[in-house]
Order: sequence, then structure tokens, then C-alpha cells
Amino acid sequence: MATPHKESPAASTAQAAHPGLTAGLLGLAKNLLGLIISRIELASLEMSEIGANLLRFAVIFVLAAVGLWFAIAFWSVLIVMLAWDAWGWKILALLGAFFTAATVGLVWYARSVLQQGKLSLPQTMTELRKDRDALL
Repeated sequence: MATPHKESPAASTAQAAHPGLTAGLLGLAKNLLGLIISRIELASLEMSEIGANLLRFAVIFVLAAVGLWFAIAFWSVLIVMLAWDAWGWKILALLGAFFTAATVGLVWYARSVLQQGKLSLPQTMTELRKDRDALL
């Protein structure tokens, strides 16, 4: 019969360190996975809220745009008919300049709304910044 091989104290210490290291890495991976899943759930919840608000906003925007086009068309025709005898073609240039200025103003306003982050995910981004700061 073979005699049992006795391990040195250094070898047993090295083997004891590996299970603790492995368990620690597995625990870290589980916590990281749980953190990622909770952030994804928060993002999906905010996306559903944004989706509902965005759909409502799109419908209202389209209806308002159609109404605005009709209003602009009828008022423009009325102004042109009333001012044609006195101003002639100049009334068309004046209305063109007015509507161009109004369009530029609306585009700048829309850009400012987008730059303020009103369609972003504020809670998710806050939590992700906290996670980044905690990890770094």
C-alpha cells in the first residue's frame, strides 16, 4: 500500500485561498448581474412612460399641425385678397418673410426642448452615474 502523501502547509494555504477567491468572484458577478438587471428594468419602465407620452405628443402635434396649416392658408388668402390692390406682389413677400421667421423660431424652440433632455431617461441616467461614481 502506498503511503498517503502529505501536503505542505503552503500548498494547503494556496488551495484554501482559491475557493475564497472563486466564491468572491462569483458573488461579485451575481451582484453585478443583479445591478445590471435592475438598471435595465428601470430603463424599460421609463421607456414605457416615455413611449406613451411620446405617442400622445405625436398625435397632438399632428392634429395641431393640420389645424395650423388650414389656419395659415385661410388667413394668408384673406390678407392677400385684402392687400392686393394696395401692395400687389409685395404682400406675398411680406407673408413669406413672416412665415420664414416663425418657422426659424419654432425650430430653435424645438432644439432647446431636446437639449434640455425632456425626452431622455433622467432616473436611469442618475442611477447609472451613481453606479459609475461608486465603482470608480
